[in-house]
This record gives sequence, C-alpha cells and structure tokens, in this order.
Amino acid sequence: MCGIAGIVTLNSQLVSTARLKKMTDAIAHRGPDGEGQWVNNAGNTGLGSRRLAVIDVSAAGAQPMHLGNRYSIVHNGEIYNYIEIKKILQQKGYAFNSQTDTEVILAAYDCWNEGCLQHFEGMFAFAIWDEQEKILFAARDRFGEKPFYYYHDGQQFIFASEIKALWACGIDKVISEKLLLNYLTVGHTQNPAAIDETFYKNIHKLPPASYLTIEPVTMKKTVKGYWSIDKHKQDEWEEDKAIERLQELFTRSVTMSMRSDVPVGTSLSGGLDSSSIVATIKKFQPNLVFKTFSAVFPGFDKDESRYIRIVSDNLQLENYQVSPTAGDFIQDIEKLLYQHEEPIGSASVYAQYKVFELAKQHGITVLLDGQGADEILAGYHKYYHWFWQELYRTDKLQLKKERIAARQLDITEEWNWKNKLAAWFPKEAALALQKREIRKIGNDSFVNNNFFDQVNRIDVIQKPVVRSLNDILYFNSFQFGLEELLRYADRNSMAHGRELRLPFLNHQLVEFVFSLPGRYKIRNGWTKWILRRSMETRVPDEIVWRKDKTGFEPPQKQWMQNERVQDYIFEAKKKLVKERILKDSVLTKKNQPQDAYAADNYDWRWLVAARLLK
Repeated sequence: MCGIAGIVTLNSQLVSTARLKKMTDAIAHRGPDGEGQWVNNAGNTGLGSRRLAVIDVSAAGAQPMHLGNRYSIVHNGEIYNYIEIKKILQQKGYAFNSQTDTEVILAAYDCWNEGCLQHFEGMFAFAIWDEQEKILFAARDRFGEKPFYYYHDGQQFIFASEIKALWACGIDKVISEKLLLNYLTVGHTQNPAAIDETFYKNIHKLPPASYLTIEPVTMKKTVKGYWSIDKHKQDEWEEDKAIERLQELFTRSVTMSMRSDVPVGTSLSGGLDSSSIVATIKKFQPNLVFKTFSAVFPGFDKDESRYIRIVSDNLQLENYQVSPTAGDFIQDIEKLLYQHEEPIGSASVYAQYKVFELAKQHGITVLLDGQGADEILAGYHKYYHWFWQELYRTDKLQLKKERIAARQLDITEEWNWKNKLAAWFPKEAALALQKREIRKIGNDSFVNNNFFDQVNRIDVIQKPVVRSLNDILYFNSFQFGLEELLRYADRNSMAHGRELRLPFLNHQLVEFVFSLPGRYKIRNGWTKWILRRSMETRVPDEIVWRKDKTGFEPPQKQWMQNERVQDYIFEAKKKLVKERILKDSVLTKKNQPQDAYAADNYDWRWLVAARLLK
C-alpha cells in the first residue's frame, strides 16, 4: 500500500526528481515507511512513490521498482493472490528478488501484457513505464478501491493517488461549477453520466476496471475497460448449494485478505457485515487474538455499543472504541477535508476517520472492513420497492407474501400506484425521476441566480432503467454510490497510514452474487438473505437476524446544534455568499441541523463546500 505519482511529457524540462518529490511529499501520509523518485534517461518520464510496507517490509520492496532495463513500476494496493500468480510465473521461467506482490505485477505484465489484469484479485492502482515500447501503462482495480487521478493537457500527463499531489506540482485548482451545484442542491458527489469526472474541471480519474496507455511521442491517451458484470445472467441454484458456495467464496476472500507481514485487525460495527468477517476469521483461526476497532456514541439512539459487545463477547474479541464528539469534529474538520479534497456526504465519514486513527494508536497497520456488502446484497431499505416492482411484473403472489413479511418486520417502505406504473414502464419511470431531480436542482431557493446561469445542468443527473433488483444493484455498485464510499474509506485509512481491505469486494464473490435471482438477496422481508443464512452458525442470532440495522450513523444532528459548529456554518454561508454561489438571504436563514442521511442536509453541504473552496 502506497501513494504513487508520475509524469509523462513531451518537454523533459517538466520532469525532475525535485518535482516528483513535491508530489510524493504531498501524499507522505499514505506511505510513512519510505519514498523514492526515478526519471528515465530520456528525461520524458518520471515515477514517484511513498511506501507503506505491508508485504515484504525489507528494502527489496522499495519503489519505484524495476525489472531489468525495461520496466519500472509504482504500485498502490495489494494483489491478494500474488503467491498463486508467482508460482505460475516461476513455472514459466521468471525469477524473483523479493517477496512482494509489486514484483509479481511486473513479471505478470511482461508475460501477459494487459491480460495480466484478468489474473489479479485485489485492490490496486499502478503505473508501468515500458522503456522498450516507450509507453506508460496504468490500471485500476475492478471496483475502484484504490484511486488514480490525472491531468492531461497534450503536453504532459501527470498522475497521482490524490489530487493534492497534482496541485503540489503546479496544476491549478479549478472547481467544477456543475458538480458543486449538484452537491449543494441534491447532495450528490459524483456524476454517473461521466464516470471519469472529479470535483475539479481539469482533473480526471481513471474509472474502475479500466486501464490507460500514454505514448510520450504523441501524448495520445487511450482508456479501455477490462472487466464487467453481466447483470442479466441468472443461474438457478439449489438453496443449500447457493449458501455453501457463498460461504466458500467469502471464506477464501477473507483468508486471502489476511495475508500480511504486519499486524492485521478489523473494523467492527454492530452489523452483519463486519461481524461476518470477524466470525469467519475466528472459525478458521480460533486461537488467533486480533484487535477490532469501533466508534460508539453513548446516549445516541443509534449507538451500536450493545451489538458490538454481543459480537465481541461471543467471539472473544479484543475491542477498542472511540467516541467522537462535536468538539473533536470542529478540531479535525480542516484536516478531514484536506484529506478528502472532494465533498463528503455526512458526519459518518468523520466517525470512520476516527476509527482508523484509533487503529494507528494501537499499532494495527492493516484492517478488514465490511464495505460493499450492502450494495451487492441489497442491504438498504431503499431496495425493497425495487424488488417489489420486479415481483409485481413477474410474480404477484410472491409480492403479496413479501409485503406481508416486511410489515411483520416493521418495514414501512412506500408502495403505491406509482411503483406499479414504474414496474410496467421502467424507461418512463427513469426519465420521470431524472426530470424530478433536475427540477429540484433548478428550483433550489438558496443558490444565486448568477451561479445557476453559468452552469450546464443537462448531464448532471442520470437515473437507471430498473427492470429487476439487479439493475439498481448494478447502478449503485458500478455507476453511482459505491465508488464514493470507497473514496471515503481510502482517504480515511490512508490519512493515518493504514491499509483497508474489503473481503466482500472479491470479484468472484460479486459475480456469483449478481448471478443469483433477487429472492436470494431479499426474502421473507429480510435484506441480505443469503448472507444471513450463510452466517447462522458463525454469528450470534441477535446480529444475524437484527431488524433495526440501517447503516452506521453518528449523532450528526446533535453535533450540528453545537454552538461552535453553528458558528462555522455561518462563516461558511458568508463565504458562499461572497463567492456569489448562494443568495444573501441564507445569512438570515435559521440553521436546520439534520441527521446524517437526511435528504435536505443543506447546512452540512454549505459547511463542506465553503472549506473546499479555500
């Protein structure tokens, strides 16, 4: 796990170790264990790295790493199956000088070129300079766990793990008014219609499951995808066989995620996902004593302490807890937003930030976490009505049973004639939702009219055509939703020099889950049904069949009522009014503190946006 940076250019005066060092210094938090910069003999390509030593912590793992006189690499992330790939490559005659996964990437690229990406299981962003072919090859993992940002103006191509590294080498900070408006009005931090866009006009990101090439002679950039899910493929499985297969794939993923030469721990909430990880570890390593880390909020109605205690006591875990406060939030807000660079959705991001800080304090370098399970297994309540719409078209009798079961579990998701129309006319429903959201942006009463006029809002909003549960799961997993959460997780963990691994995002596991019919994800009123069944013998019933788990949430509304926080909000409003982004009238508007996942979280967005404009 590292922070990476690099420059490819027509002008050799733009490449130097000094410029590369400015970039790597800006992301030093990502790699506290070492640094390196390298420029090729022609002076048209340079690579830089900050190292967090996890696999082979010796000097043999230093980056940039080279293979012969041809290849040079900088790599951020982990290839979990590097041992298996290494054995295949050794049989083909490759020799290795280290125990690192980075060296395996180099040999795999030499052997299979871009086909190497089909062999990798893990999270990664890397760039390889090929001195013989005079080409830069860069790739990003299937889900976008590891970041890859770049600036390309025809004269130079500059990339890095974080945007601040691009600013450090002289790239201007130019905020996208379109995405700023989107965030202020409806709270979105991504544009699903343009997956390479960032919050800054002149800076792009390599999409997940993609690779790019750059040729210095022409500065031509080519981007291609290398993996995708067939969301329409549906396999029929016997129930017991499907549960067994999920257990097998998940266990393998967790086991591979434990590979490390430094201490490993886990995040732990009171929910099913993180509990499934720790329970799987304990099942196959019952004598292993490992540390878990949690954020708790005593007195808050959504505090997870009770459930964390149930899991910890049942599995005999060593649990450490942090209780962030409004005062902590004020103290850390500048640091938090400096690390994130782009908008964040709620205070839950800060709570996660403090969990990783706690792990650092206790000497744990690698953490496993349950992120991704809700998106692939339909873990949120919003998925009920999408599943019911599928059943309305395909099996009305089963729909009736599902809605009765949901009511018995106190699920009160809305279901009316609009849902029935949407079931029969999904294209029209998507268009109607899209138009409604665009109207909401256009009707926002707080945004300055002049700011509205300079923003093209046509392609900001995109709603999916949903004919089945898999359609909306695909949209949230691959187009709009999950990558935002992965960005939060990467910045929060790397801010403290910690590596985060997500076993639910093993691509074979995800392919399997998407191949299952919707009834394996929602059944008898339960979300994540197949995961609950697969964990019945590993996780306490109070967790497996918990009804009230809706997502990790801190007491944001209480924090926003804090006097110092309200002062910050007022200063933020003044800043946005001065920049002619908000109307003067917001200065007399009474603050309206909201919960973390409330739809109209204006005070929060204004607070964040003003800080990002600095």
